Amino acid sequence: MELINHTRISLTAFLTTLGITLGWKGVLVLAWVCLMALDYFTGTCAALKAGNWCSRTAREGAWHKCGAIIVVAVAAIADAVLAVACGNIPLLNIRWPGILLPLLLAWYILTELGSILENAGKMGAPVPEWFASTLDAGLHIVDNK
Repeated sequence: MELINHTRISLTAFLTTLGITLGWKGVLVLAWVCLMALDYFTGTCAALKAGNWCSRTAREGAWHKCGAIIVVAVAAIADAVLAVACGNIPLLNIRWPGILLPLLLAWYILTELGSILENAGKMGAPVPEWFASTLDAGLHIVDNK
């Protein structure tokens, strides 16, 4: 019970710090993290339903998500460095709006949503084609920006 309380307190502190530090971008990060967990869960459910769950595949999925976390961290750091550099080097005369992180998060969020829909379809849920194609179109819009 004590471990659960410490975990809850730590998670709450982390999410609060994230929200204070990143503001609305923190909401995107939180949404993305929740969607990664849901994608992992639905992927596991779809594999179990199909009878082809494999620990190696699950482990590869976890490593894939860890790599994505690193990419997001790099985008956040790059945005911060560019904002500081542009704000402190008058010669540049540039105001950096910090667009790398939100664009990357939007791309990852749309990717996770598409994967969750795919997993839901594998579990037998009807997925309207217009819904899947709308998410795919959104992904391409972000990808082309």
